[in-house]
Amino acid sequence: MSRRSIAFCLLALVAAAVFARLGLWQLARLHEKVRRNASIAAQQLEPAAPITSVPRDTAGAHYRKATLSGRFDYDHEVVLGARTHQGSPGVDLVTPVRIAGSDTAILVNRGWVYSPDGASVDRARWRERDTATVTGYIEVYAADAGVTNVAREPRLVRRLSRSELAPRIGFPLAPYYLVATGDSADGAHPARRELPALDEGPHRSYAMQWFSFMAIALAGAGLVIARERRGQ
Repeated sequence: MSRRSIAFCLLALVAAAVFARLGLWQLARLHEKVRRNASIAAQQLEPAAPITSVPRDTAGAHYRKATLSGRFDYDHEVVLGARTHQGSPGVDLVTPVRIAGSDTAILVNRGWVYSPDGASVDRARWRERDTATVTGYIEVYAADAGVTNVAREPRLVRRLSRSELAPRIGFPLAPYYLVATGDSADGAHPARRELPALDEGPHRSYAMQWFSFMAIALAGAGLVIARERRGQ
């Protein structure tokens, strides 16, 4: 074989090895996701527990069903903009709940309301009782997000970031927040969110793509070797 063909084959083998490694990595992520989904599904089958009894570790608390009793602090409510529901634009209303005997508040995503621009909303229209018991699932804050202020709506945010919201709200926040669930058919309160669907993500398709690239690299090397043999 010529040096050029040898170099091509070596490069193809190296590329095939890299593609195989990436494919195996995606399969490992897929298996991790499947195990995580199984754990979440088991948690979702359990009855809702008082949120004060849920571990403060966000990894162990994520997606757990929980209940929260306290007082809504509408003065410090924020509007989570650019949220959709059944194809319609709107916002989510996120309200702190103060618990008696504690200086730490827990944010509650009370649900979605229609907003044609995905930003402005009559918050007073969607006030609920001052005291309430809320049932939902625990969600974690965005780790690397900040709060975006908009002049026309000073309480508008684009994503929920605990580190940015806590000083803005003015008192400590729990390490996670509660997404309210339940029936919204009466229209008396924001449309409650549903438990997130559990899927495997794109890892399986990504793995198949990497293995396909591996096969193409090996096939290319094989064709070069076969051509060299025919030319001898």
